[in-house]
Amino acid sequence: PSQAVSLSVASRSSPRLQSETTNLLIRGALLFSVGVFLALVLNLLQVQRNVTLFPPDVISSIFSSAWWVPPCCGTASAMIGLLYPCIDSHLGEPHKFKREWSSVMRCVAVFVGINHASAKVDFANNVQLSLTLAALSVGLWWTFDRSRSGFGLGVSIALLATLATQLLVYNGVFQYTSPDFLYIRSWLPCIFFAGVITMGNIGRQLALYEYKFIQEKTHQD
Repeated sequence: PSQAVSLSVASRSSPRLQSETTNLLIRGALLFSVGVFLALVLNLLQVQRNVTLFPPDVISSIFSSAWWVPPCCGTASAMIGLLYPCIDSHLGEPHKFKREWSSVMRCVAVFVGINHASAKVDFANNVQLSLTLAALSVGLWWTFDRSRSGFGLGVSIALLATLATQLLVYNGVFQYTSPDFLYIRSWLPCIFFAGVITMGNIGRQLALYEYKFIQEKTHQD
C-alpha cells in the first residue's frame, strides 16, 4: 500500500513539475525577448549620439549594433527577471508594491526616458549628468519597487555589469567617447541599476500572473 501511495504521489507531482518547468521557460523567453528589444532601441540612441563606438568589423546587425549586444542583454534580462521573484520567495517577503501591468509599463517608460536623457540631454559636465541620472534611478526604485532586496540586487548587479563593461572596453571590444570613470562614462552604473529594477519588476509581474493563473486553474480542477 505504501508503495502504491508513493507511486500515486509521484504521478501527480510529475505533471506539476513539468508544468512549472514549462512556465519557467516561457517566462525566461519573454524576459529574453524584452531584453533584446530594449537593447536594440537603447543602443541605437547611444550609437546615434556617438556615446558608444564599435569597431567597423563588429557592426554586423540591424540598428548599427554589435551582434553580441542584444543576446547578452536578453540573457541578463532573463536571469534578472527570474531571480527577483525567486529571491522574494526565498526571503519570504512577497513584493506587493504596485503590482499591476500599468505600473510596470510606466517603469519601462521611465527607464527608457533615463536612457534617452543620458544620450540626448547636454549637461555642463559628466558629474552633473551622473548625479542627475543617479537621482532619477533611485527615484525609479522608490516609485516602482521600494524593496530592500530589489535595491540590494540592483546595486550588486550594476556594480558587476560596470566591471564587466570596463573589461570589455579595456580589451578593445568597443569604447566610450570622453570616458571619465576609468574606461567608461561615470553615469553607466546608474543606467545598469535602473535596468535591473525595470527587469526585476517585469519578472515579478510575470511570476504573479503565472501564480494567479495556476491558482485559478487549480480551483477549477
